[in-house]
Amino acid sequence: MRNHKVFFGFSAICWLVIGFAELPRFSYAETSETLVEPEIRRTDRDHWAYRPIQRSAVSKLASDDRSRNPIDRFILKTINERQLIPQGQADRVTLIRRLSFGIRGLPPTAAEIEQFVSSPAPDAYQQLADRMLSSFHYGEHWGQHWLDLARFADTDGFEFYKERADAWKYRDWVIQALNDDMPYDRFVAFQLAGDELEPVNERARVATVFCLSGPDMPDINSQEQRRQNVLNELTGTVGSVLLGLQIGCAQCHDHKFDPISQADFYRLRAVFERAVHVTRNKSLNVLQEKEGQLTKSYLMIRGDWRRQGPEIQPGFPRIANPGNLPFTVDSSIKTSGRRTALADWITHPENPLTARVIVNRLWQYHFGTGLVPSTSDFGIGHSPSHPELLDWLALELIQNAWSLKHIHRVIVNSATYRQKSLAHGEVPQDPENTWLSYFSRRRLSGEAIRDAMLAASGSLSKELGGKGVHPPLPEALKATLIEGQWHVSERLADHYRRSIYLFARRNLPYPIFEAFDRPDGNASCARRLHSTTAPQSLLMLNSTLSLDAAQRLAGRLLSDHVTIGEQMFEDLLIKTFGRTPTEKEKGTLRQFHQNQTRFLLSDERGDRGLALPIPLPAGVDHHAAAALTDICLAVFNATEFMYVD
Repeated sequence: MRNHKVFFGFSAICWLVIGFAELPRFSYAETSETLVEPEIRRTDRDHWAYRPIQRSAVSKLASDDRSRNPIDRFILKTINERQLIPQGQADRVTLIRRLSFGIRGLPPTAAEIEQFVSSPAPDAYQQLADRMLSSFHYGEHWGQHWLDLARFADTDGFEFYKERADAWKYRDWVIQALNDDMPYDRFVAFQLAGDELEPVNERARVATVFCLSGPDMPDINSQEQRRQNVLNELTGTVGSVLLGLQIGCAQCHDHKFDPISQADFYRLRAVFERAVHVTRNKSLNVLQEKEGQLTKSYLMIRGDWRRQGPEIQPGFPRIANPGNLPFTVDSSIKTSGRRTALADWITHPENPLTARVIVNRLWQYHFGTGLVPSTSDFGIGHSPSHPELLDWLALELIQNAWSLKHIHRVIVNSATYRQKSLAHGEVPQDPENTWLSYFSRRRLSGEAIRDAMLAASGSLSKELGGKGVHPPLPEALKATLIEGQWHVSERLADHYRRSIYLFARRNLPYPIFEAFDRPDGNASCARRLHSTTAPQSLLMLNSTLSLDAAQRLAGRLLSDHVTIGEQMFEDLLIKTFGRTPTEKEKGTLRQFHQNQTRFLLSDERGDRGLALPIPLPAGVDHHAAAALTDICLAVFNATEFMYVD
């Protein structure tokens, strides 16, 4: 009993300490009907993120022979100041693999590699980048990045994870919008107010699913509490994803560090209040306002939905509105027009945050780390490594019709992007590569690893869009679900759809995605973790997915080659690593195949005990064929397959 008293006493002390730690920077009188909030100070405005975007003169260096575009001049200026030595350009095989995974999330084909490597055209690389940006695979790959931010899933979340029948329509909308290179300002506006911008366009309405994609609990007893939770989560997500502001921290009290008041949070929340409606046991879908609907908005004392404070009018976060642009509603819009007003302000060229935030995200996805490392938090304590470059990219986006593909093109065509990574064992001058004197080697995502295995094996489906598909799950994993939560898709082709089209459950990520750090969709994810764990190796070696891909790759090789030998091994490495093997590697593969064939023969396994290629051509020795499958499985587990230089 005494131990329990000690435990509870310690807990009480902890809660007391936490309570003091959570004291707000400013607070409201809890009984006041008058809104009181801190003024925005001059020192607050001096923070780099809130200053107007400025076009700096592109650096003119004495030696500018390495510069391919303005990005390089900014980078080289800093490298020279810090007396670092930049790496030279990577070879063509490395570049095409890097570019293909970076833009499409897929390995290059053998034909693409041959065409690029042998091309004498001086602009062969630029042509390659343009072809990849025009591929429909671009939207599938970059769509997943946006879905991470949008906390997308095909289920609600919390206890029962009810299926959202039409969630896939938003996923398809994102992919198509990116492939069409929809201007980013329009891309944002549709997701906030598509129903107001184009009332008769159903696809425009679907875009607003962004706002309601977060976790939800349709069966909660208090539907009013549910609505308040949804509004709070929505508001925080809009602030962090579009503005890089952690405005959600001001839900209960003024932000402790950043100049964001509790009233700022509820002003932004008020923009959405008329468009969020809940019905018990019904999943949320799109934003919807009723003509003539009137709803008052209030600040909630301490964030408690049961304690109304002063009435609040919709508005913009003051610190992000240095020009003091008014909250003006278009009277011609039949609904409140509030969300259109917000979209207009967020994408206004004078807004200092929106363009900075998105170009910084693109930079992070290409280089592994953003120019501002905290891509969803531009608040106090975070600074860009290259502030002039960040502003140059932001203005480049705005002045080029908000084209994301244009920014991709500028980034990947730079000498900075084309640099070599460090050789094995080479000690970096800049361990974190903050100053970009080399290209950082990175592991592929779980989705890219799966898609690359399917592509190499020739089994990746090119079918686009539609409802999320359900490939087979391990029985032990499926047993953890409530009956009926995972119906394996009947069509075999669906099992080989691209990863973005797999049904996304919040409570059960697909095994390879979970092992390789895919977020669960319960919150916006600005940057995925990159863990290294034993389950990753176990899954790659032992899962049905890996073995099936290895069998199909072996079957593809046997269909294309008469004998198992050097030509086949060369084809194998082109399909998986994007390059031909060295003589030493050929010898290693040949020796392994001989040894493995003898081992399988000595083990006296029948056909049921052999991992035979799919399909298995007639007349091929089964033990030799199974040994080829083992080679394919080993190659899938190689570091070179799962990492990009």
